[in-house]
Amino acid sequence: MQTKADPDLTLPAVVANLPGRDSEQRLLLTVIFHPDTRRIGEVAAVAAPTGTRPRVLGRCSPAFGRGDIGPAVPLDEGHVSRQALLLAAEGDRLVLRRPEGSSRCRVGGRELDQAIELSPDQLLAGVPLLLGHSVVLLLRRTPWTGPPAPAAAATADLCGSSGYMNELRRQIAVIGSSGLDVLVHGETGTGKELVAAAIHRASRRSGPMVSVNMAAVPPGLAAATLFGSARGAYTGATRATPGFFSQAQGGTLFLDEIGDTPAEVQPQLLRALQEREIQAVGGQVRRVDVRVVSATDAAIDGEGCDFRTALRHRLGACEIGLLPLRQHPEDIGELLLHFLCLSCRQLDRPGLLPGRDATALEIAAWAELFHSFLNFDWPGNVRQLANFASQVVVAADGGITLPDNIRRALQGHLPEVVEKVDAADHRPRRMIRDIGVAEFDRALEANGYEVANVARQLGVSRQAVYRRLDESPGYRLAAQVPWAELEQALARRAGDARAAARDLRVSFSSLRSRLRGSQLAWF
Repeated sequence: MQTKADPDLTLPAVVANLPGRDSEQRLLLTVIFHPDTRRIGEVAAVAAPTGTRPRVLGRCSPAFGRGDIGPAVPLDEGHVSRQALLLAAEGDRLVLRRPEGSSRCRVGGRELDQAIELSPDQLLAGVPLLLGHSVVLLLRRTPWTGPPAPAAAATADLCGSSGYMNELRRQIAVIGSSGLDVLVHGETGTGKELVAAAIHRASRRSGPMVSVNMAAVPPGLAAATLFGSARGAYTGATRATPGFFSQAQGGTLFLDEIGDTPAEVQPQLLRALQEREIQAVGGQVRRVDVRVVSATDAAIDGEGCDFRTALRHRLGACEIGLLPLRQHPEDIGELLLHFLCLSCRQLDRPGLLPGRDATALEIAAWAELFHSFLNFDWPGNVRQLANFASQVVVAADGGITLPDNIRRALQGHLPEVVEKVDAADHRPRRMIRDIGVAEFDRALEANGYEVANVARQLGVSRQAVYRRLDESPGYRLAAQVPWAELEQALARRAGDARAAARDLRVSFSSLRSRLRGSQLAWF
């Protein structure tokens, strides 16, 4: 016998293209810091080196710009050599060499003496560069989404010029005008309320945006808080009280921490969303014109979750998944500059940031700060970045001073993104050829195919592990898995990337880097 389909599970859906699947992959250099702070966020595409002629990175090349906004120009920074780095291809790897006598350079937080070799996975994750103690760049292979579109008023508060941020702004514009309810999910500190506000501004609604944190609503008062209460509905109710739905009439109701909605009020919330009708405690049923945008940083479906399935799907007529900051590091420079400027205005310190008369030491101090922040993993995401920026401004006394708590946090967070090709202190303790197939397989499985951990266990270099993977047909990197096979693995595992990585026998961290924009939105 056929059962009637649940209308809440069969909402119309338009699936957005996965960023990176159809987009062209390009090797990009993003300006994270420049003595002329107006240039932070500019981008240069690095043409793939061919043959024996390396590409030059330095004072006069390549040209950086913001798409169609103004001409592209070189770094033109006197402390950076004309030939600071030479980029050459060796198979699917990129070799960076520092010519003798050129300006000092740090790659991934470590001083570069001669040459390093970068793997495809390292390029997908992003490699920080500090040139001449004055310019900070991020070298990263990422989907090319074209030049950024002109900023719209609705998304003006969303800072960043990466492909991810451009796509996010585009989708907010589309979703904002759709009128559908929206579920925003992402780690804490990723800016879910900012996105909700942008969706409201992009809509045609003239009413207010009302925000409520569901985690702060006592279970016994949830119904009255959301839907209101009539006079005399309970002891002490001497007058009728409007709920948040009524306060948001004609506008948008933002329900943050939606996963903490008390179970007893979930059926009423589902009815409000489904029928656009609410019933105040002790009052009459009445219709409302409210758009609901909800947000969560935790799973609200799946095993062990007591959130109603029908409500979860009704909330997610449209969905936006926000990436953590570590997965769009191109935006760190612009975000840091924005928060520093904001704090300087709030604390009346207009002369703190470097200007045209800044000394070489002052520029070097600011470059070091931006470089350190670029190397950090940001577990607290954009909110933590804003907090650190304000603390730097507060502690500044005639120059940059890092508070002790920030200094401790930044220490020990240099990414393992480089392997010195010719440094004696990195010689392996064992030879990879002396390691048998069975031992190599056991090490891969025991360490979840994470190359750095495998190399550490076996006592060899990471480059040796990468070479062994390349030379053996039974192995592959996350970057080499075809998209169709990857999508099938994710579908089998209901989107669990860690489980999919185990099935595919690849590194979870590398797979996560590749998928950094693949769940931006599905609605």
